[in-house]
This record gives sequence, C-alpha cells and structure tokens, in this order.
Amino acid sequence: MVAVLSRFVAFTNRHPVIRGMLSYGTIWPTSCIIQQTIAGKTWENYDWMHALRFSLYGALFTAPTLYGWIRISTLMWPTTNLKTSITKAIVEQLTYGPAALICFFFGMSILEGKSVAEAKKEVEAKFLPTWKVGVCVWPVLQTINFNYVSERNRVPVISICSLMWTCFLSYMHELKMKQAGQLQGPILAKSEYVSGRQCKP
Repeated sequence: MVAVLSRFVAFTNRHPVIRGMLSYGTIWPTSCIIQQTIAGKTWENYDWMHALRFSLYGALFTAPTLYGWIRISTLMWPTTNLKTSITKAIVEQLTYGPAALICFFFGMSILEGKSVAEAKKEVEAKFLPTWKVGVCVWPVLQTINFNYVSERNRVPVISICSLMWTCFLSYMHELKMKQAGQLQGPILAKSEYVSGRQCKP
C-alpha cells in the first residue's frame, strides 16, 4: 500500500496538472456541500448532482486552464520577485479571471440543462458582482502564490484557497434561482387572485 501511494505521489509530482485536477475535483464539490450546509440542507436533501457538476467542472476545466495560465505567466515573467508576482496577479485579474468567471456561470448553467439564452442571462446577472468581490481577494492571494510557492505547487495551493471562494460562487449561482422563485411567487398569487375574481359570478 505504501509503495502504491509513493508511486502515485511521484506520478502527480511529474504531472502537476493531474494533481491540480484531483485537487479541484475534490475541493470544489466539498465547498458546494459546505455552502448547502450553511443554507440549511442535510444529508437527506443535499443536491448531490449539483456537487457532482462542481467536481466535473473544477477537475476538467478550471484546473487545466489555470495550470495553462500559470505556465504562460511563468514564460512571460520568468523571474520570481514581488514586482513580477504583483504584475502576474493584476494581469490575471484582468484576463484569466474574467474569462474563468464567464465560463463558470455559463458552463454550470449548461450542465444544469439550461438553454444558451438562459446561460447568457446568468452571466449578465452574476458576472460583474462576483468579479468585483474577486478583485478584492485574488490579487492578494495570487501575489503570495506567485512569489512564495513553486510553480508545480501553485495550482494545488490555489485550489485550497478556492475552497471559500467556491462557496461564494455556489452562493452566487444559487442566488438568482432563489430570487426568481421569490419573484414568481407573487406573480402566481396575483394570477390566482385575478383568475378567482374573474370566475366569481
């Protein structure tokens, strides 16, 4: 067992993108479950499919694209110091960050079976508020990551930092659905009232 574990660790060390995919495939659904727990759900009514979608998206999209961005940023700014780390973090927040958010809201909506038009509305409603919060968080975290963490460990480290961030993303993703439900309630009530009034003799 120890030998198998050692070979596995050696394999992930040789292939950091795989390690990142494993990290995101585990941490993102965990954060989704945490968010659901905070919202009052329990083992009896957890949305496991929602958590599975987070796992698939984190492992198959976020981890590889983030690894690609880190590789590109290292090639563009090969030296490691505070100045280049701040530069990388700022450039990321203006390029990769917005693209990743748009893909997240759009992609998760498509995975839920929504239409392209509905997915676009999700992006329009949630992108800017989420990005504004991200501007206050990720440049600091990524400056630390770029300056003090080796390149092969940067994706796993960010996956750990993203635990709370993904809770926030999950909250933002669910917020629109709740708002739509709250809006639909009064509309249905008004419709029933009008229908009932019209049916009266």
